Amino acid sequence: MDESPGIAKLFSVLLAGEYAAYQRLITESAMAPDVASRIAIGRMAASEMGHFDELAEEVAGRGLDPAEQVLKYVDIFDRYHGTTNPKTWDEVMVKCYVGDGLAADFYGELADALPAEAHDVVSSVMRETGNSEFAKEWIRARVAAEPELKWPLTLWGRRLLGEAVTHTQWVLAAEDDVTDLLFTGGTTDLAQVSQFFDSVTERHAKRMADLGLG
Repeated sequence: MDESPGIAKLFSVLLAGEYAAYQRLITESAMAPDVASRIAIGRMAASEMGHFDELAEEVAGRGLDPAEQVLKYVDIFDRYHGTTNPKTWDEVMVKCYVGDGLAADFYGELADALPAEAHDVVSSVMRETGNSEFAKEWIRARVAAEPELKWPLTLWGRRLLGEAVTHTQWVLAAEDDVTDLLFTGGTTDLAQVSQFFDSVTERHAKRMADLGLG
C-alpha cells in the first residue's frame, strides 16, 4: 500500500479518541438520574465502540497493533476529558451533544482534506448516529424550565470547544505527518489551519443554538 505515513498515524489518533470517548461515556453514565438516561448513554457508548472497531481494522491492516496505538495517543484525549469533567448531569448532557457534534465536525473537515484511500474510512466513522439527540431534548427542556441554567451551560459549551481546539492543536504540533496530510502547506500554512478551526467553531455555534444556549 503506497500511501502517506500520515494516514496510519491519523487513524491511530482517531482510534485512541474513540477509545477515550467510550471510556468517558461509561464513567459519566454513573451520574444518570434514571434508567432511560443510562440506556441512552449506553447506546452512545456502543456507537463509539463500533467506530473503534472500524478504525482498529484499518490500523491493523497497516501492520500496527491497535492496542499499542491506543496507548501511544490516548493520553492527549484523557487530558481533554480531565479538563472537561462534568459536575452535573446537565453538564454531561451538554458534553454528550456538543462532544458528539464536535467529533463529527472535526472528522468532516478531515475527510475533505484526505486522499481517496482514507476519505471513505473517515467519512464512515464520522457519521453522527443520532444517539445524542436525547441530550438535546434534555437540555432544551431544562433551560425552558429553569432559565437561570442557560448562562452557566453556555459557558460550559464554550469551554468544551476551547479545550477541543487546544488539544487538537497539540496533536497537530506533535505529528508533522498528520499535519502535512491535512494541510497542503504543512505547519506553515496558517491560513488553512485557521480556516479549519473557524469552520468547526461556526458549526459549534449553530449546535449550541440548537440546544437553546449561546
